Amino acid sequence: MGKAIGTFTVTGGSEQTIREAPGEIKLTRVSGTQQFGGGIVGEGSVEWVFCYRPDGSATFVGLQRIEGSIDGLSGSLVMESVGDHDGGRSQGHWRVIPASGAGELAGISGEGSFEAQGGREVPYVFDYELDRRP
Repeated sequence: MGKAIGTFTVTGGSEQTIREAPGEIKLTRVSGTQQFGGGIVGEGSVEWVFCYRPDGSATFVGLQRIEGSIDGLSGSLVMESVGDHDGGRSQGHWRVIPASGAGELAGISGEGSFEAQGGREVPYVFDYELDRRP
């Protein structure tokens, strides 16, 4: 089992309203890009759907793709990304999509988490395993 710890920097993003009506929750589509450092080195891109409640808090679900290296192993992977936003900060959980690893990351599985305190730099922890069977 490996553990990758570091930070990612938010390098870009946009938010687009999908549905908003009086008395209803607001749905948005959020696209983002990141630069990873630490145990994960490379670039990330994410697509989320946010569900905002009337108090400004939200729940989000999406897919996160990372291309680069994890503890020196090069490749890419896709993770499910789910979490909550309280209006000021976000915390989320990652889970590797089975069979999404490529290159030296083929056969990767794992889970991780991140906590954004409202700035561009976000700490993460990612626990993973590599199944290297042919």
